[in-house]
Parts: sequence; structure tokens; C-alpha cells
Amino acid sequence: MHLTDFWFLVIAILWIGYFFLEGFDFGVGILVGVVARDDRERRVLINTIGPVWDGNEVWLLTAGGATFAAFPVWYATLFSGFYLALLVILVCLIVRGVAFEFRGKRSGRRWQRNWEHALFVTSLLVAFLWGVAFANIVRGVKIDADEVYVGGFWDLINGYALLGGFTTLFLFTFHGAAFAALKTLGPIRARVRRAALLTGGVTAVLASAFLIWTQVDQGLGATPPGGLGGGWSLAALIIAVVALVSALAFARLQRDGWSFALSGVTVVAAVAMLFLSLYPDVLPSSLDPSWSLTVSNASSANYTLTVMTIVACVMTPVVLAYQAWTYWVFRRRIGVSAIPQ
Repeated sequence: MHLTDFWFLVIAILWIGYFFLEGFDFGVGILVGVVARDDRERRVLINTIGPVWDGNEVWLLTAGGATFAAFPVWYATLFSGFYLALLVILVCLIVRGVAFEFRGKRSGRRWQRNWEHALFVTSLLVAFLWGVAFANIVRGVKIDADEVYVGGFWDLINGYALLGGFTTLFLFTFHGAAFAALKTLGPIRARVRRAALLTGGVTAVLASAFLIWTQVDQGLGATPPGGLGGGWSLAALIIAVVALVSALAFARLQRDGWSFALSGVTVVAAVAMLFLSLYPDVLPSSLDPSWSLTVSNASSANYTLTVMTIVACVMTPVVLAYQAWTYWVFRRRIGVSAIPQ
């Protein structure tokens, strides 16, 4: 395996980890706006992710930094082409973080409700826009011979991308409901379980359609030489669908741990399928396949990748150990009785 292939794999793992962790994070943020019936129930839901949401975003920062350092051409073309969409995502992530921090700074009901509305809207928008962005990355965009994006904003809005957006929106909401069922007690727990069954059913339809569309588009006939868009991506598709159906079955049986674990497997397999469909391209050109950005023509020099590999081998275990310790410390369930009036 070349270092360029290795770093494509690392970046794929970072995005998978980000969507696994922030996926339920976004889902709980959406549930705050649609499931909780009073202030104390909203605080219960927010407290399930309060200690961990900022740690989850480390995966996004690392994925972005690794892409910039390992594949600077990919990073530059991606951010120039998706500038407006990524700017909206960035603003939403900032407002969402401020909502977590500022909601409890004042006791006024209106002040707290406004920040809860901000948490709901930004969680919903980000969950949707990440799906739109990754669908366009896999489908390909208008890149010319000079590796420059020559399309416009409306070129990113198409049927496949919108289906990708609604798929991630409902998948993350289902993942968040499974997490909240695992972390809460009392009436709010019964309510998020019902939300899991409802959103899980919608997710099964949307995700199956989106992943099958991806497999058909990126199947053996369309895969570039050396690509993995055939058998491996089909295996990931099957794992994602089976895990999703199993997660729904365990949610109905009220086996919250299994339901959450399998919703996580669904997220992992679905995102893995997108990267398997993409390789060895990192950003296909819809104008001419020979103008596509690949792991070879978009990468940094071998020296840069070697230094990055050494740093990653030293720092990654430290970050993983710290994050695992955080989840262990805040592992207990919480209910309304733990929230002061």
C-alpha cells in the first residue's frame, strides 16, 4: 500500500468516526425540538450529549486538517466548489456550540427557548447538508483540466444529492433516538423509543434507495481502473441495510444497547460504502473522467506524508484514550428527577 492510499484510508476512517459520534449528537439536537415536552425533558436530552459533543468535533477538525495536509489539491478544489454549503455548515456548527454554552447562562425562559430553537435548527441543517455534500463528492462535480471547479451553487442541488441529504438527516435522527433511549430514564425514554421506531422506518426506505442508487452509479461498469466500486461497496451496502433492519427490530424489543450499536454499524457501513465507491478518485470530474482528482494527482509529497504518519502514530492513541475515558465517566443514565426545578 502506498502512503497516498494509506492516507485516503485514514481520512475515510476519520469521517466515519465523525459521523458515528456526531451523528447521534445531531440526532439528539433534533429530538430536543420535537420530542421533549417541557423544560426539564429538554435539559435531560441536552445533558446526554453535553459532556461529549465538543470532543466529537475533534474528529471533524482532524479530518479537515488531514485532508489539507495529505491532499491539498482535493482540499482546495472542494472548498472552492462547495464554498457556500460548507460556510453554512461552519456557521451552524458555531451557533450550535454557542447554544450549548450560552443556554444556561441566564434563567429567563425566553432566552433558553431561543437557544433550544437554535440547537434544533442548526442540528437539522448540518445533518441534511453533510448528506448533500458527500453525495456530490461521490457523484462528481464540474472540474476542468486545470483542476478548478467550474460549476455553480445550483449544480450541487440535484435529485441524488437531495436524497443523500434526507438520508443522513433521518439516519442521524434515528441514531440519536437510539442513543437517547440508552441514556435516559422515565417518560422521555419511552418517547425517544417511539421516535426511534418512526425515524428508523423512514430511514430504511431512504437509505436503501440512496445506497442502491450509489451502487448502480458507481458499480463495476462505472468504477475507474483500480477502484473498489463493485464487490466491496456492495458488501458495505448489504451490511448497512441488514444492520439498519436489525437496529429497528431491537428498538421494537426495547433492547436499547443493541439498537444503538447496530444504528452505529449502519452509519459506519454507509459512509464506508461512499468512500469505497469513490476510490481511487477523491473528487471525480463530471466533465471528463481523465480530469478527476485522484489519490495520486491530488496528494502531497512523500516526505510530508511520512512525517504525518509518524505524528499520527504517536498522537492517535492518546486522543482515543482520552475520548474513551470521557464516555466512561459520563456513562450513567439520567432522568427528569436528576434535573433541579
